[in-house]
Amino acid sequence: MKINPTTRFSDRVADYVKYRPSYPQAVLEHLAAHCQLTSQFVIADIGSGTGIFSKLLLERGCTVHGVEPNEGMRLAAEELLQAFPKFYSVAAPAETTTLPNNSVDFVTAAQAFHWFDLPQFKQECQRILKPGGHLVVLWNDRETDTTLFLSAYERFLQKHAVDYKTVDHKQFNANEMQAFFAPAPCHYAEFANHQDRDRDALLGRVLSSSYMPGRNDSGYAAMVKDLDILFAKHEKNGFVRLDYRTQIYYGKLD
Repeated sequence: MKINPTTRFSDRVADYVKYRPSYPQAVLEHLAAHCQLTSQFVIADIGSGTGIFSKLLLERGCTVHGVEPNEGMRLAAEELLQAFPKFYSVAAPAETTTLPNNSVDFVTAAQAFHWFDLPQFKQECQRILKPGGHLVVLWNDRETDTTLFLSAYERFLQKHAVDYKTVDHKQFNANEMQAFFAPAPCHYAEFANHQDRDRDALLGRVLSSSYMPGRNDSGYAAMVKDLDILFAKHEKNGFVRLDYRTQIYYGKLD
């Protein structure tokens, strides 16, 4: 049975906070150059989760409304971002944010777009964006075959995952994104990103994924056994490297 997208990360919050990758500063520089992002912008970060991308926007001086329906993730973001007076936590889903009409310069969705009801989300973006405002969708897309370790790690995930292919954001390619933004154009950029993980951090990264067995699931012990074998085979100086392409799709919806 497929778990509700709003609640499926509820038992993953601590691992998500500690082990998920952030995003390169080059993403913010690109948005400043191509979408005129400034510290004066008001941004709705939709599906903001534990606040990873919101934090980067706040550090740039923006006002950020972090819209997140999952209580555990939202509370984690509030704790992480409590020092930022321009952060506002919003308990709402992507499709009905409760934000006023024409109130934000940007809508962002980091590692979240694939969970949304897309027709309703598009309507909501058009409602809350100011005229000329941008939607920015981004993912850290993990490389799956560029090194021996990454190929083996992908096989490990497919072996132990519950609904990996169903919920994987890779289903959204350039054509799918162009169709979502249509009739407006959709622009694309990508940037290199990576994490160096020791054994415990690699396990934490695995456990942060909702499609993998959790600590109380029947498949957990077998998964950890295989992960230890995988890590022992590929580690160098106590670490393995997860390589990502940070992909961003952006454009106007008006």
